[in-house]
Amino acid sequence: MPKYRLWEYIAITCIKKIRKVGFKMPETTQVFRATENNVKIIGRTHYYKDVLWLALSGGGVEFSFYGKKAEITLKGDAIASTGNNLARIGIYVNGKRVIDDQLDKPLTTYTVFESDTEQDVTVTVIKLSEAAMSTAGIQEITVDAAEGIKPTPDNVHTIEFIGDSITCGYGVDDEHELHSFSTATEDVTKAYAYLTARQLQADYSMVSYSGYGIITGYTENDQKLTTHLIPDYYEKVGKSEGKFDDTLLPQDLAWDFSKLVPDLIIINLGTNDDSYTKDDIAKQTEYAEEYVRFLKLVRRYHPHTPILCTLGIMGGRLYPYVEKAVNEFKQETGDSNITAMKFGEQLAADGYAADFHPSQATHSKAADKLTAQIQKLMQW
Repeated sequence: MPKYRLWEYIAITCIKKIRKVGFKMPETTQVFRATENNVKIIGRTHYYKDVLWLALSGGGVEFSFYGKKAEITLKGDAIASTGNNLARIGIYVNGKRVIDDQLDKPLTTYTVFESDTEQDVTVTVIKLSEAAMSTAGIQEITVDAAEGIKPTPDNVHTIEFIGDSITCGYGVDDEHELHSFSTATEDVTKAYAYLTARQLQADYSMVSYSGYGIITGYTENDQKLTTHLIPDYYEKVGKSEGKFDDTLLPQDLAWDFSKLVPDLIIINLGTNDDSYTKDDIAKQTEYAEEYVRFLKLVRRYHPHTPILCTLGIMGGRLYPYVEKAVNEFKQETGDSNITAMKFGEQLAADGYAADFHPSQATHSKAADKLTAQIQKLMQW
């Protein structure tokens, strides 16, 4: 018979007794993938090789658990090794941002929550920077929680925002108008669209890119920039310099519109077009005509969703042509489920962010105006 030290004998005896009564030792540390069964998906995402990839501003996940610890492992794309315009990620615990970082490694694991006692915890992961520059993947979620994780409930309403740099929160963390773009100072959660969704307690999806427009991207030479058109990428998962798993470009992937059906669509496009159209009536008319074409594209995928067309935060010169497009769309299609609203223009007294983009104060005012308009329009 083998000889045991006293502590070994006690341990073996205890294990035998546990096995005899059929009791199993609890395994509370569990690893999960960011799938729909485990997390609430926020915005347009793409699941590839067991990783949930985020491109667009505001994309992410949310989940809850009852336990002592949570770790999240994020995956960077090839951009992470360049040090230039890295993907910026925010991670929240019970509504408080606990991680604000840019992905500069292939893999990064964050301990987002840790406690000596079990607690009810809600974790939210949001891509703060926009799609065009870089992407990020959620590789795994590890929790010390006996019952694992579960998706948080959907909100009653969902809004899709289609926009440009204003919607992305361009430069909002750098309130110096002469500074230029950086993903490090871009934060979608401080922009009017995200703030509006929060005020309305609505889920959201952002389809927004800095410098993009209806007939042209932002231009300084009076020539169209036709590589930066929202209509060209609306049907895609996204558009980025970064690749999912360094393999897939988001713009090569068709978006499945059945995955997210909004109750309202907000379009805020024209600021970049104005850099080209200026006061040229022919060019402004072209903008209105192409706007109608884009509305028809949106309507193809959302036949019954109300559409609210907006403009004006950084200047409203094209707003009459937004109204023109809305009216022409109604006349051509007989579809009256569409309206327009003009934002108030940003004020110098409220300050400016990088490249004269809206400050946090301006975004807050715009969110209040849009929220009130939606409440009136939708009776939410």
